[in-house]
Amino acid sequence: MTRPTVVSAQEWQSARDALLAKEKEHTRALDALAAERRRLPMVRLEKDYRFTGPDGSTVTLPELFDGRRQLVIYHFMQEPGQDWLCGGCASFTDNIAHQEHLNARDTRLVLMARAPQEEIDLVRKRMGWTVPWYSSYGGDFNDDMGLRGFGLSVLLRDDSSGTDEVFRTYFTDARGVDRLRLDFNLMDLTPYGRQEQWEDSPRGWPQHPTWSRIRIRDEY
Repeated sequence: MTRPTVVSAQEWQSARDALLAKEKEHTRALDALAAERRRLPMVRLEKDYRFTGPDGSTVTLPELFDGRRQLVIYHFMQEPGQDWLCGGCASFTDNIAHQEHLNARDTRLVLMARAPQEEIDLVRKRMGWTVPWYSSYGGDFNDDMGLRGFGLSVLLRDDSSGTDEVFRTYFTDARGVDRLRLDFNLMDLTPYGRQEQWEDSPRGWPQHPTWSRIRIRDEY
């Protein structure tokens, strides 16, 4: 088995301290990015969007917030009539924990897909997910958001004028969503990392084609 070099505890601590200095620099850079993100302008969403909730009821865009001020939407790749389940979206959803900590900070997280609710329900029951999952079937919400696949939007609700105004403040996809996953963040701390070919790993480290080892949870 190819493995890292074995050294003394003192040598390991010295190498660890050197890496820690770089990690702290990276943390400060992420803090600076978050500060810029909080200062981004936003765009008002003025259409009367309608969605179907898990219970079959129709809800408006402001109602998605469930009384909270901030909303995070994960745009799940589930199209109408789709006969396969996106492994990336499914494994991302597997990483979502309880929302009490988000809710306590006036924030809600939901899933959104183009598929009708009856198709979403089959997936939800199969996977046992409890994350609120809404359908945008028949509407133009996804198109107006410029979606071409999966992604993550952040919305802000302001009712200070007496009427609900909703704004889109942030969007990310691809690696921007990857960095939010607990499993990937944990694997990035291990010697072998995610074990994918794109990673810069030492010669002989286990590596596989990107995403080739990701499966639906009940298919491993």
